[in-house]
Amino acid sequence: MKTSRRGRALLAVALNLLALLFATTAFLTTYWCQGTQRVPKPGCGQGGGANCPNSGANATANSTAAPVAASPAGAPYSWEAGDERFQLRRFHTGIWYSCEEELGGPGEKCRSFIDLAPASEKGVLWLSVVSEVLYILLLVVGFSLMCLELLHSSSVIDGLKLNAFAAVFTVLSGLLGMVAHMMYTQVFQVTVSLGPEDWRPHSWDYGWSFCLAWGSFTCCMAASVTTLNSYTKTVIEFRHKRKVFEQGYREEPTFIDPEAIKYFRERIEKGDVSEEEDFRLACRHERYPTRHQPHMGDSWPRSSAHEAAELNRQCWVLGHWV
Repeated sequence: MKTSRRGRALLAVALNLLALLFATTAFLTTYWCQGTQRVPKPGCGQGGGANCPNSGANATANSTAAPVAASPAGAPYSWEAGDERFQLRRFHTGIWYSCEEELGGPGEKCRSFIDLAPASEKGVLWLSVVSEVLYILLLVVGFSLMCLELLHSSSVIDGLKLNAFAAVFTVLSGLLGMVAHMMYTQVFQVTVSLGPEDWRPHSWDYGWSFCLAWGSFTCCMAASVTTLNSYTKTVIEFRHKRKVFEQGYREEPTFIDPEAIKYFRERIEKGDVSEEEDFRLACRHERYPTRHQPHMGDSWPRSSAHEAAELNRQCWVLGHWV
């Protein structure tokens, strides 16, 4: 039982540690969602410009050009619709920041995602942030309790107590993590529709940070199930061993000849017992004080005096039930 219990505890610790690493990485990175934004080319504002293909005399020339041209990224543009005025830039967003690539350089420009979210969703976003923090903290508490359980593996009772608390904290952290992930997804989808015009994505999808977040939730729930399973199995094994021990203690074998038992009973009924035998009877009687109870196999009613005499006889014959 000790080896299997330690193996289950090690598996739960490994899953909890993996969930903690995934959750922390996802919380600090900005790749929950990523995609492209459709932005005007430099110099192609609402009033047009010299660098804009449809500005001034270039508009007439472009009207006779090919109807469709391919962008550097491979996305088709329609010249009639004026798509040559725009280009696509990549962006990625996390809980804290949203970063877009610079059109004229290799760097990125980041701004707070909390400022980009609509006013109606800021409260939900902050609740999501708080839930993520509590999720990570409860994972830390559960991990600490599991490590303490490994240190107290020699004590079954202390290990069970730590195991139970670790399971409770791990389950609570998993529920908080699930709620936090769902709330952030809702806020991002609303921001895509109602966010600032210069930020709204042209196309987007979930990123690797989002996958890490849900992977952390999966590992967390697996750790909680493993911990609960370890607790349940340990309790069942402990109760089974205790039951076997109690049955073995009560069912001690009797190595007395039935003829000898009959002989001693007849002598007691006749009163033919010496003082030395009485002394041995008293000694036998005191050695087994916990077995002073009526014989369960008897079916006839007894009086209190008869019952006491029977108890003395049972204890007198070498301390066994006879």
